[in-house]
Amino acid sequence: MIVHSGTLDKLLGALILASTAAALDFEVHLYFTFWGLMMLKKGEMEKAGLPATHRHMEEQLREKLKAMNYPTPYEMIRRLKASGRARLYACTPTMEMFGIAREDLIPEVDTLAGAATFFDVAADAAVTLFI
Repeated sequence: MIVHSGTLDKLLGALILASTAAALDFEVHLYFTFWGLMMLKKGEMEKAGLPATHRHMEEQLREKLKAMNYPTPYEMIRRLKASGRARLYACTPTMEMFGIAREDLIPEVDTLAGAATFFDVAADAAVTLFI
């Protein structure tokens, strides 16, 4: 799965699909690039918000997720990693573009990789998604 967006709705969507895939015993490979990569920086997931067109619903969404006892995006990543079925990749060209170092990323990131490296991983995938 390619995670391109850094908005809360798309981040949640990607992590829900990844969690479901892991629960169904799929191998899950998440490649974070551009704005999605920003979510892998320490402390950034907590700041993720809705896009401008839906921002008026952000507080309602956060309250509902809290009432549902829904895990935070970071907790979802931690659970994915604990499943043993998921690998997280950080896009190295995006890291260079935005001056992000390995030390800036959450410890759950497995691999720093360019697109060619990720294509080698994704080439035999049964399902591919771009979010």
